[in-house]
Amino acid sequence: HSPTPTHTYTPTHLHPHSLTNTQTHNTDTHLHSPTPTHLHTYTQTDNMSAPAQASTTSSATSSGKEPNPVVFFDIQIGPHHQVGRIKMELFADVVPRTAENFRQLCTGEYRRDGKPQGYKGAPFHRIIKDFMVQGGDYIARDGTGTNSIYGPKFADENFELKHNAPGLLSMANTGPDTNGCQFFILCAPAQWLDGVHVVFGRVIEGMRTLRMIEQVPVDATTNAPKLQVIISECGEL
Repeated sequence: HSPTPTHTYTPTHLHPHSLTNTQTHNTDTHLHSPTPTHLHTYTQTDNMSAPAQASTTSSATSSGKEPNPVVFFDIQIGPHHQVGRIKMELFADVVPRTAENFRQLCTGEYRRDGKPQGYKGAPFHRIIKDFMVQGGDYIARDGTGTNSIYGPKFADENFELKHNAPGLLSMANTGPDTNGCQFFILCAPAQWLDGVHVVFGRVIEGMRTLRMIEQVPVDATTNAPKLQVIISECGEL
């Protein structure tokens, strides 16, 4: 199936398949990191405004609730080019399980056999200009791997938040209740994904870096980037 951002398109439903093992590889290379840490050393920022938050509360509220977590990706394009940082608020006040899965995969708190699992070193394997960038497959690195802190997959938490702005984070899946480690970041509103994918966060700083990822040349058939786009570092702020 040629991926095209139409009202019938969903980011990972190109060749549906079942995912049964804790860390699964499959034959669909068009679907859907080793030591993430809490870092505060990378300071590159930009002045572009962040997208409006999608019908959730702000990170800190007057009611005294815990602020939502803020995590980051440092992005490398090609073998050596560090292009910037993306800072993201996770909507733990609306989708706490989904936010916690993503947070732990950013920090490396989740471990298997004593080894941190998560996004450090993982690629963005699929880019569709004016639609979204997809990543998070730290297992197979091509969209065929899945895992989560809860097991091979976990249920859709809710669909309260909508795909109504660029910079929103949403879970990639292969059908209902198949969330794992893969995610996408919207480059434009995509309301046809409402009720199908779980929105769980937003970019609060680094939209310029997101646009740089979006501009990377891709294979015309698979939408795989022709230059590697890597999460070189990640963590919680």
